[in-house]
Amino acid sequence: MTLRKQIAALLPLVFTAGAAGAQGLKSGPYELPYKNTYVKEVFVAENEFRTAKPETIKPRSFAEARKILPAPVWEGHDKEIEMYWHAWRIAVGNIRQPQEGSGFVSPYLDMAYNGNIFMWDMSFMMLYARYGYRYFPFQRSMDNFYAKQHPDGFICREIRADGSDCFERYDPTSTGPNLLPWVELMYYRQFGDIDRLHKVFPALCAYAKWWRLNRTWPDGTYWSSGWGTGMDNMPRVKPEYNPIFSHGHMVWLDTNLQQMLVDESLLNIGFHIERWQEIEDMEDEMKRLRAYVNEHLWDDATGFLYDRYGDGSLCTTKGIGAFWALQADALDKGRMDRMVAHLADTAEFDRPHRVPSLSADHPKYNPTGRYWQGGVWPGTNYMVIDGLWRKGYRAQAREIAANHYASVFEVWKKTGTFWEYYAPERPEPGFMARKDFVGWTGLPPIAVFIEYVLGIKSDYSERRIEWDVTRTEAHGIERYPFGPNGVVDLKVRRRGSSSEVPAVTVSTDVPFDLTVLWGNGQSRTVHVEKSGEVKLD
Repeated sequence: MTLRKQIAALLPLVFTAGAAGAQGLKSGPYELPYKNTYVKEVFVAENEFRTAKPETIKPRSFAEARKILPAPVWEGHDKEIEMYWHAWRIAVGNIRQPQEGSGFVSPYLDMAYNGNIFMWDMSFMMLYARYGYRYFPFQRSMDNFYAKQHPDGFICREIRADGSDCFERYDPTSTGPNLLPWVELMYYRQFGDIDRLHKVFPALCAYAKWWRLNRTWPDGTYWSSGWGTGMDNMPRVKPEYNPIFSHGHMVWLDTNLQQMLVDESLLNIGFHIERWQEIEDMEDEMKRLRAYVNEHLWDDATGFLYDRYGDGSLCTTKGIGAFWALQADALDKGRMDRMVAHLADTAEFDRPHRVPSLSADHPKYNPTGRYWQGGVWPGTNYMVIDGLWRKGYRAQAREIAANHYASVFEVWKKTGTFWEYYAPERPEPGFMARKDFVGWTGLPPIAVFIEYVLGIKSDYSERRIEWDVTRTEAHGIERYPFGPNGVVDLKVRRRGSSSEVPAVTVSTDVPFDLTVLWGNGQSRTVHVEKSGEVKLD
């Protein structure tokens, strides 16, 4: 008997308790007398988080954190270094323990919002929190979503601290966006934690399959809602539909692009753990969605991607969600070039603070941001910057990263803190944005700072560190986490010009390939076995 058949045979036993519990589901103070309508998903039976015992891990003091966390170095830029540590101080203060009886299994990084955990927020938060894993296991924050997975694979997008879902699973606003596989793969590339990939794979596959069964139109394209996309008030649906709560009978562009990213990420994870054969159909879905996006969601006249209404016409809103195409294999080079060009158009996305969530030529664009009607959001900005870099638009990635970082820095100097989102026209918080938001606003002062200001990126799965040396001041980082246990210091001396060959020194306890980029397209790759000066000339 195959493993899958064995698991399938056990399903009636595994889900007996879940079935009984489904008759009396609770949401906050209200008891919801639902019938048990679950169609069991075999991958859920492998999800060990659902039966895991809660774990309590007390965080050490911030003084101790400063001795463990990566320590940036940047000559003459003490305030920027101060901002980096201020972000970590707030983040460390937001570590929460599982509430007794909640079903949560791990301490987690709180969103700094309303006490609930949000899938959208948590996903982006892990992209900077991964740098602090040696201090505290932040990635396990994700485990609480896996622990609350339903028997059919559903995971609610917002869950209260007491463990109750905020939405019924068939509500159009109940879940999304699904960035979980993308984030887990990012973590793996940093640390090479293959054991975690084995653990999360079933939960991720079950959730992806739930999406396909419950969030698609008959042609296989995906739908969502304002809340479901995470971009609540983006002006997208037709006037007769509610912009936040309704699917509007639309094909939702960003949701389809994200599903392509889900499929690609899960296939990559499957290759790493040798389980890709179980999800080969995801490769077929990627191809179908790519064809659909190019045939039905691309407008050649404007060179942009749009949502599609039920009558076959395209929505004319140019929103930041279209740039999820940078993360997926969605467009050929010619079309991607045209998409990227919009980021440099001052009438659209090249505003004083880049990148606004809504194109500036839209009637609903608001210079104060007003949430997703022009607000600059650190999470989606990071998506754009990272996607540009991965797709080879490196000059554009540097420009937008530098602009975004500098704008957040100016607001931090003025207000002494970080904000949920920012205004696109002036260096100030967005309209009614929440303060002390770390939260996804840990991305600019930590992740963007390390990766695009200092210029250091890595992929432990390839045993490679890449250093884009654009600064002429002495700079670098100490205690950079690389792999399961590796710690690397990287430093470069002051240079007279950007074209001068960098004088790099390394301290390391693990071997790796170091690629250094500088000047006008110059680069060298050197294998580093031990600490010392790296010869680049």
